[in-house]
Amino acid sequence: MSRLFEPMTIQSVTLKNRICVSPMCQYSTPDGVAGDWHMVHLGSRAVGGAGVVMVEASAVSPEGRITPDDLGLWNDRQAEALRPIAAFIRRFGAVAGIQIAHAGRKASTAAPFKGGHPLSPSEGGWQTLGPSALPFGHYPSPRSMEKTDLDKVRNDFRASAQRALSAGFNLLELHLAHGYLLHSFLSPLSNRRTDAYGGPLENRMRFPLEVVRAVREVWPDSLPLWVRISSTDWVPGGWDPEMSVELCRRLKTEGVDVIDASSGGLAPDAVIPLGPGYQTGIAARIRREADIPVVAVGMITDPVQAEHVLVTGQADLVSLAREMLRDPYWPLHAAHRLGQAVDWPDQYERAKPR
Repeated sequence: MSRLFEPMTIQSVTLKNRICVSPMCQYSTPDGVAGDWHMVHLGSRAVGGAGVVMVEASAVSPEGRITPDDLGLWNDRQAEALRPIAAFIRRFGAVAGIQIAHAGRKASTAAPFKGGHPLSPSEGGWQTLGPSALPFGHYPSPRSMEKTDLDKVRNDFRASAQRALSAGFNLLELHLAHGYLLHSFLSPLSNRRTDAYGGPLENRMRFPLEVVRAVREVWPDSLPLWVRISSTDWVPGGWDPEMSVELCRRLKTEGVDVIDASSGGLAPDAVIPLGPGYQTGIAARIRREADIPVVAVGMITDPVQAEHVLVTGQADLVSLAREMLRDPYWPLHAAHRLGQAVDWPDQYERAKPR
């Protein structure tokens, strides 16, 4: 059997293959409520044969949105709208996952296809939050979080995790990457606090680990909990692979099952060596040194490439983003390319290559 199509069991959940649809923001929700677009977008990836279909970053609070058009999970109406989508994903054999997030100092912007600029108050913008009052590039400065802010965000993540469970998701991912709030606590470039949440690595990890702990209070041990991290800021003096290994060791002790190893997003001037599989080397190091299953992500486009990542032990799963936008049926086509027999939906069976 192709490694890419080998099942994998994580806690009580079995993935039919090692192919994941990355959480990809669609910026297409009024009031954070999923609609027809999400049913079709996510449902087609489930029909297309992925093992995991991950719903985009869903804000744990209104101020945690990247844009006014972000998906949300801060109220019950939003959870109810996601329920039929999660059910459809499961119906076609995929694991229904959802990523929950807080955008921190990168919040309050227009959607990328609406210009992507920071929003002024007259455009509906809002005050952003961060560990310190340090802006992301030319964005407005965030407000440095006080104890009440920390308590609220911790509780918001816990409540969103509970809503994800009630909506029928059987995999949860926490967003600690791409320069958003929890990543900004980790990096010394964005966290200049002088209290228990800043300074040495142990302190900078404190708040993200508290959030993980709060989520684990309501997310069952029997269901997988993943964490997406930025394994490096790609900037000297910033967050780096050594710190990531230590964080992942700690995450494992807190009940995290899988690390989704991305990178970058914290510094707008970072020089990132983009190329096919450019992040898999760091993923392999985390897998080896932290002894935890890892998802590799980043410009993985070809089935042979994906198979190679798994066979060589660089990761346990692969996650595809833009390639899945180009081809929702990538897993079915990959199976044919690798000579692997897989079931097609009954409705599409007549089109299966012979």
